[in-house]
Amino acid sequence: MIQFDNSYARDLPGSYLRLAPDLAPAPKVLALNTRLAADLGLQIEDAAGWFSGAVVPEGAEPIALAYAGHQFGGFSPQLGDGRAHLLGEFLGPDGRRWDVQLKGSGRTPFSRGGDGKAAVGPMLREYLISEAMAALRIPTTRSLAVVATGETILRDQGPVPGAVLARVAASHIRVGTFQFFAARGEVDKLRALLDYSIARHYPQVQGAMEFFTAVVQAQARLVAQWMGVGFVHGVMNTDNMAISGETIDYGPCAFMEAYAPGTVFSSIDRQGRYAYGNQPAIMGWNLARLAESLLPFLDPDPEKAVDLANAALDRIAGVYRAAFLAVMRDKLALEGEAAGDGALVDDFLQAIVGVDWTLAHRRLAGAVGDEAGYLSLFEAPEAIKAWLPRWRTRLRAEAAEALLAANPAVIPRNHLVEAALETASGGDMAAFDGLLAALRDPFGPELGREGFVLPAPKGFESYVTYCGT
Repeated sequence: MIQFDNSYARDLPGSYLRLAPDLAPAPKVLALNTRLAADLGLQIEDAAGWFSGAVVPEGAEPIALAYAGHQFGGFSPQLGDGRAHLLGEFLGPDGRRWDVQLKGSGRTPFSRGGDGKAAVGPMLREYLISEAMAALRIPTTRSLAVVATGETILRDQGPVPGAVLARVAASHIRVGTFQFFAARGEVDKLRALLDYSIARHYPQVQGAMEFFTAVVQAQARLVAQWMGVGFVHGVMNTDNMAISGETIDYGPCAFMEAYAPGTVFSSIDRQGRYAYGNQPAIMGWNLARLAESLLPFLDPDPEKAVDLANAALDRIAGVYRAAFLAVMRDKLALEGEAAGDGALVDDFLQAIVGVDWTLAHRRLAGAVGDEAGYLSLFEAPEAIKAWLPRWRTRLRAEAAEALLAANPAVIPRNHLVEAALETASGGDMAAFDGLLAALRDPFGPELGREGFVLPAPKGFESYVTYCGT
């Protein structure tokens, strides 16, 4: 069983609506994360029932969370869980608190015309990508199960099988949660949310400014790690930024192959707002919206509060740059820190434009001693050939081993993800299970796994993703 302790529902009235998930008519487990369940100390007695909405576990108090958000820059004062139900919270073996949420579990008053449902393909996509992120050591919500509901739902491509994703998260508190109360001028509820968030996520800090600084640091580390593996979130709205510093809401996400800062996959990001290279700036923009929500608590004098917020916002770019350089020093196996590291990193990035991002980093291990094989990745190797001697002067001891430990061989290659989801949606889970196994060992050897390591074949370059709603 799950020992629920539902502090959010208890401590933050007015931030949710109570309602039960829809009853799935014929639930069937497609994927169950037994490894994660064991790590979290969960005894799952009825995965099909609990994680489809067919059975509400004892002690659960299903709620739909309220939040606002800027979506592609436009503010919506009320969004909320339109197809999700938070079952409740539990404490893991280490005392950490976790949410359990169902996604695709039915309409709520926040559905805004949607059907509240989810299809098998998008839910299995989140399972795959979130497990890959966890294996890449990137903070993320985790997928506990995907359960087919037995329903058929309608999407643009026609009728498709329905499913529910069960996920766990450090919490589902978003920048948009703060915006929800700030937009309404409900300062008391905003204060309660701030106090709750500090107690749950950053108990070492005091006050709104220290809280904001902690969130900035967590988000800077997270986005720097995204950038390090070529991850494109695709929909970095303020309602999709968790104050815990976890990656959340895997909709139209994908991994970049050939390095191009303007890479966009999402069908709805027509202006490239959330392109790969824009993600650090959007992080800062979103954090500015959080700072606006916290103004009442920064200083009693509104002008001083704005000055304090602006000073904090001015520091974000430097915090991110330091986090990104830390990621890249590991990925390049640099020894310690040196004043020229920023230029070394920038010149490397310029040299690998158009080259597969993952292989350009991973196969540096071979270039420690012999660069010929590495140069074969490049159509025009002049820039990288001039860069390699500079890099070798900064290498740490046992650099080849460090490079292999820091740079994955296996990422969720888009053509493999699509192939696995297509067959899984038709009832054959073999390709999905094989890809999942490979993604759970991203830093392992390439030999024998070439099918998971190599880029997509020609013709797959114009890959487009969809949000799944």
